[in-house]
Amino acid sequence: MELGNKEHNGSTYATACAIVTSMISIIFGYDTGVMSGAMIFIKEDLGISDTQQEVLADILNICALVRSLTAGRTADYIGRRYTITVASILFMVGSILMGYGPNYTILMLGRCVAGIGVGFALLIAPIYSIEISSAKSRGFLASLPELCIGIGILLGYVVNYLLGKLSLKLGWRLMLGIAAIPSLALAFGILAMPESPRWLVMQGHLGKAKKVLLQISDTEQEAELRFKEIKIAVGIDENDLEKMVKPPKKNNGEGVWKELVVRPSYPVRWILIAAVGIHFFEHATGIEAVMLYSPRIFKKAGVTSKDKLLLTTIGVGITKVFFLLMATFLLDKVGRRRLLLVSTGGMICSLLVLGFDLTMVDMTQEELLWALALSIVATYMYVAFFNIGLGPVTWVYSSEIFPLNLRAQGASIGVAVNRLTNAAISMSFISIYKTITIGGAFFMFAGISILAWIFFYFFLPETKGRALEEMEMIFSKNNKGNVTTEIE
Repeated sequence: MELGNKEHNGSTYATACAIVTSMISIIFGYDTGVMSGAMIFIKEDLGISDTQQEVLADILNICALVRSLTAGRTADYIGRRYTITVASILFMVGSILMGYGPNYTILMLGRCVAGIGVGFALLIAPIYSIEISSAKSRGFLASLPELCIGIGILLGYVVNYLLGKLSLKLGWRLMLGIAAIPSLALAFGILAMPESPRWLVMQGHLGKAKKVLLQISDTEQEAELRFKEIKIAVGIDENDLEKMVKPPKKNNGEGVWKELVVRPSYPVRWILIAAVGIHFFEHATGIEAVMLYSPRIFKKAGVTSKDKLLLTTIGVGITKVFFLLMATFLLDKVGRRRLLLVSTGGMICSLLVLGFDLTMVDMTQEELLWALALSIVATYMYVAFFNIGLGPVTWVYSSEIFPLNLRAQGASIGVAVNRLTNAAISMSFISIYKTITIGGAFFMFAGISILAWIFFYFFLPETKGRALEEMEMIFSKNNKGNVTTEIE
């Protein structure tokens, strides 16, 4: 494919690829959103307990945790594109089982299968987007999976409201089962996408990698520059003109875990701490409790009817999508670090207000309209601040900072921590708020958010506008004193 030096729409093609890839995140988001409302009907239909509800909500994350530990190796072995196809097929099978759901056991089985798909999807969607994008648009493209999760959650809330009017036995099964249709379409659609050029270089397929780079770059000069940077990062001579070479052993999975965990270099150790930390704090600050159990929160605040509960929850979904959309355009302009600090600061304030309001509701038998209104506003504010910073930045940042040969398996550790924290919050939230009150639970999340802000301030340097191949330099000892300084 010869382009000469003239410009073409390579970045547009890369954006289209990232959007299609991110569709798998819509399916995952839909499952999260639809389950929050479906559980109201599942509990009534199957007669399950609060404990069974907690397990049902979070078995998906437990299975995603287990799979995410090996998803990086899978992505390195079969490629980014085929890993997404596998995830789509697993989502489809899981949705069919949940839609059938004659009893609690089959419902759990469907959640487990879908969870395995989540383990693949959460890892590979942002990595693929990052590896096909240029430095100037990487934040935008890599944040698309998180935006699509938000869109999926909103769709789930809307479907809850619409199908909640059907018969009890049919409504929730349709809510869960219809996700099989887009999953099947995506499984075939992704095969038309190009493979990640960085993965192709790691496998020694230089000819194929260059062809993809010419497709996703705006000029031949840009493609050549990116091609040379990738070859150097992988350990291949930048002047090598062969179309097929033998890849270095370290790129075939040999010694990756040793280099990543057992005996990491200073930059890799810092990168690993940053990735694990940001993934931990994304869920330890309470977002899963708000998104999954928002109907319970609003009910506690005074919203009683099912229709009003579901409509108020739709408002949460709209807020999430709106601020995620804003974040996609701000990441490459404002920067990851600044958005992260502003976001976490706003979350702290929102959680303190929400904790106070819900405590006041608990302490009185009267209906406090001001507390009800303020609880809804504080919830929406918390969701807004989370999704303009911490939500999208977590996936962009943790996917872009690892060296190429460690990226998939390094990111898989972050995803595993993410799912483990998500699981811990989802499975324990009802028990926690019954023990320390629902207001106390949100004061706890506010305290964790303060710790998160401190961690982000001292340990996460800015990565905006830097090439993927420069990340080790940013996390080097020489840059240690500049972490709190904005890198322009």
